[in-house]
Amino acid sequence: MNVIIVGGGKAGSHIGRLLVENNINLKIIENRDCQIDKLKRIFDEEMLVFGSGTSPNTLEAAEIESADVLVAVTGSDEVNLVASTIAKFEFAIPRVVARVNNPRNAWLYTHEMGVDVSINQSEMIAHIVREEMDMEHISTLMKLNRGDLSIAKVTVNPKAGAVSKAIKALNIPSNCVLIAILRNETEVIIPRGDTIINPSDHILLLADEKTKKVMNSIFSVE
Repeated sequence: MNVIIVGGGKAGSHIGRLLVENNINLKIIENRDCQIDKLKRIFDEEMLVFGSGTSPNTLEAAEIESADVLVAVTGSDEVNLVASTIAKFEFAIPRVVARVNNPRNAWLYTHEMGVDVSINQSEMIAHIVREEMDMEHISTLMKLNRGDLSIAKVTVNPKAGAVSKAIKALNIPSNCVLIAILRNETEVIIPRGDTIINPSDHILLLADEKTKKVMNSIFSVE
């Protein structure tokens, strides 16, 4: 997979390190000399492209024609949106992810502007805080851009009725997908119908807001 990151600040460099660790082909576009110097201490120089992510010439220098994903995470919403629009509609990039800096601009991050997934950190934090007030054992990890779906983690209360039961006996809502069970901090289990729930299991799931409340009730103490 080939990924281009527009913006080599803290967010861009952190994402870049994660991608390199997972053997993803990477290019980082950055227009600040001082930041390029910092990036050279972390990344191979051939991964770095000096220039603006809003410039088609710079994007071409980053080999955008072969990119699968563009991630725009500069500190400027204008730059992130323009880079997204150019990537999607001029170069037909399959997947475009963009960072929202000012929550008031979130409404602009649409498919019509070329954004497939928007990352609104302020909204995510507020959502998690609000959710934690109602649900003791479940927390949101990632809010998806489409619909009301999100990826969440629920921790099984040792006194919950679900403990020692098979998943197929728990009446899991049909619109909820169990992704994985993290057990004893070392074991990752792919959930099956006959998988037995253990106390303190961490369960990753995909669900909407209403269903997450149901899942919280299943794995907490009634």
